[in-house]
Amino acid sequence: MKLVYTHQNGILVGSVKALLEQASIKVEMKNEYASGAVGELSAIDSWPEIWVSNLDEERAKIIVARLQDNTPREEWVCAACSESNDAAFEVCWQCQAFPPISP
Repeated sequence: MKLVYTHQNGILVGSVKALLEQASIKVEMKNEYASGAVGELSAIDSWPEIWVSNLDEERAKIIVARLQDNTPREEWVCAACSESNDAAFEVCWQCQAFPPISP
């Protein structure tokens, strides 16, 4: 298993988990309820974490990188269903496929 994302905000971690699961990536969330251990553990050691299998690590890192990328996006056409999608969409609104990976 490989760690692909951690953050102090559990809502953000949950959103990443949902997007990875939507991409058919099996996800394990650790430290989901560890915030009560702060004091015994350092705060950063109790942040929720997203772990994926070694085989899914690269795809998961690409999806996480897209979420963290703040550069302006352009409209894109879904490779799966040919539907036009606004730049704000992380997945195709028609078929829920992910946009093509840009270099």
